[in-house]
Amino acid sequence: MHAAFFLLLGASLARFLIRHPGDGRTPWIVALSAALALLYVLGPALGSRPTPRRLGWLGVVVAVWMVLVVLAPSFAWCAVPLFYTGLRTLPTRAALVLVALLTAFVVAAQLMLAEGIDPNLVVAPPAVAAVATAVFVHMQRQADRQRHLIDDLIRTRRELAATERREGTLAERQRLSMEIHDTLAQGLSSQQMLLQASERLWESDPAAARRHVRTAESIAERNLAEARRFVHDLAPAELAAGGSLAEALRALAARASAESSLDVRLHVDGVPVALPDRVESALLRIAQGALANVREHAGARTAALTLTYLGDQIVLDVADDGRGFAVAEAGVRARGGRGHGLPAMRARVRQLGGTLTVESAPGEGAVLTAAVPLDSLDPLDSLEGVR
Repeated sequence: MHAAFFLLLGASLARFLIRHPGDGRTPWIVALSAALALLYVLGPALGSRPTPRRLGWLGVVVAVWMVLVVLAPSFAWCAVPLFYTGLRTLPTRAALVLVALLTAFVVAAQLMLAEGIDPNLVVAPPAVAAVATAVFVHMQRQADRQRHLIDDLIRTRRELAATERREGTLAERQRLSMEIHDTLAQGLSSQQMLLQASERLWESDPAAARRHVRTAESIAERNLAEARRFVHDLAPAELAAGGSLAEALRALAARASAESSLDVRLHVDGVPVALPDRVESALLRIAQGALANVREHAGARTAALTLTYLGDQIVLDVADDGRGFAVAEAGVRARGGRGHGLPAMRARVRQLGGTLTVESAPGEGAVLTAAVPLDSLDPLDSLEGVR
């Protein structure tokens, strides 16, 4: 439709110049045609919503076109693209009023060009306007229907994904329940019976009592090994193999770069220290979630992971050069139930006594910072980091 507007504008100008060589109106016609073309070019940059700037632009375009029609009625042909522009921009009633106004100007222009009165000149423009409006309404309804279908599809996929996650969680809980019942629970029950038997035999048969205690001790060792295996299985795979947090982040960066067009780099500052397993797991999960958000929403070309050891705390920064966002609006969406990434990250850091901050603005990328104090952790946690 934009191409049709410029084609009709050029054809109208050419017709005037050919039909009226040396006419005194020519400078005005050429200047107004150039101004109308420049104004029309600015339209797409203002969007299609009826903002004050968009409405002001539409009013100026229509006014310049009307002046052209008064000076040279042949420019009335440009009305059809203006029909669609008004229908896309204005509410329904206002758009219909604008179409009627443009149609009246077209009829007047046709009558000014005609040498006599021709009924077709009065009937044809309203008919064209009616057809153009009907086509636009049909296309708009089709677009709305497709939009609703897409929304329904997205909602269905989200519900399916949520159902699969719930089923996976229930299956994992059932598996762990059976594992615990068949190992830890059975072992603890055996220990209880052995210790009760040893207590009864402690005076009458000390040797048998000691055998029961040794057997209970052996069962306790096996149960401890099973408990450690459970903890090992629940840890992230990158850390379960015994690697450090820096190695796991480096592997994550390489994998993210290989799986998408995003260039991810890792920087490690400070002197690395042994960290509790739950601290490493939380920071790795935060890095994974942050990079997933960058890939899906930021439109970034590069991202940087920075792991900084500061002695009394460890800091993870995830920065990108994407489109950025308004942090306040992101918080509102999260509270409205439409986003769980940032709240989940904050919950992980809060459990460790740390803080998570996000700095961003539209067009300026984003920086997510997770800081975990090491001196406030349970002293027993520090033993987890010694593998």
